[in-house]
Amino acid sequence: MATFTRFSTDDVVITTEKVFTNTFSSNILTAVHSSSTQNVAATDRTASGLFYKDVYDAAAASAGSEIQYAISYGNKLGSGSLPFTAADVGLSATRTIYSQYRSLVYGDETRNFTFNGHEPKGIYVLNVERARYKQALRLGSLNLTLGTGAPGTLHLTDDSATSSGSAVLTNLGRQYNIVSGSSGVRLGDNLTQVTDSGSYGLFYPDAGIIILNEDTLDATAADGGIGLATAESSNTNDENITKLYNAIGTGASFELDTQEDISSQFYFVRAKNKDFNYSTNASYIDANGNLNFTSMIDNPVSYITTVGLYNDANELLAVAKMSQPITKDFTKEALIKVKLDY
Repeated sequence: MATFTRFSTDDVVITTEKVFTNTFSSNILTAVHSSSTQNVAATDRTASGLFYKDVYDAAAASAGSEIQYAISYGNKLGSGSLPFTAADVGLSATRTIYSQYRSLVYGDETRNFTFNGHEPKGIYVLNVERARYKQALRLGSLNLTLGTGAPGTLHLTDDSATSSGSAVLTNLGRQYNIVSGSSGVRLGDNLTQVTDSGSYGLFYPDAGIIILNEDTLDATAADGGIGLATAESSNTNDENITKLYNAIGTGASFELDTQEDISSQFYFVRAKNKDFNYSTNASYIDANGNLNFTSMIDNPVSYITTVGLYNDANELLAVAKMSQPITKDFTKEALIKVKLDY
């Protein structure tokens, strides 16, 4: 009787499958909610709301509400928020945010963000809550609608389908452009869709980050923007984060999927006719080691209910249960496929 059987290379197969799910609590976020704890006062210099605003799927104080993403505003000159102290001219929350994402993307503090050759002073950032996506955001799934209540709305997506998946590699992984369009397809032939303002932004699916070009959003609806009216005061909290927050709320449609690669290892367990026909169950034998049932001498029958996977030290690593027992004797063979996902 064979108790342990070593797998051959032909018995083990490894596959990888892409699994897509909703990034947010619902398929499409149609409303925005924030916490009053992040409200900013005119005199605040270091409050968290100057750096980012968390966006919830329901009222922040309600039971079960969850953070979906955060909105930030960064300015390379530090404009748009008060300096940390009266003496720290230009050293502010907006400059910190700009420098932080510049370092994350480019790895240094000297290179500024450019959008198809255009360099704005400020950027808006949407940072998806890390727990909401698996390995990456799904290419072509981004559909974000922005509005300000004025005529016209802006529909943004990534250009992964238009670019056939070709990406620029950065410290944050793959980089695609944010464009006017839907489901990864750019509207029109030009990457610069707002005259003299470059592209709408950059998309980093591996890091869950969207960076938007303030100049394109500030443009009029006729020119391809939404008239966001970003303010760049040198000594005032302009609350630009709230402006984009409201624009997303007015657009009332934010759709984004997540992607996870699930690796599966299949083990093909082959119980040949001469193997596994006896049991190690104590009820099969008496105290002297003799079979309790004489019929088992010439015609043994066993029932396979469990498959154990062991390492070379005979240590049990995994157990697979049958949906129903498999009858086994010298006239039968069994092929059992065990699947491990990780």
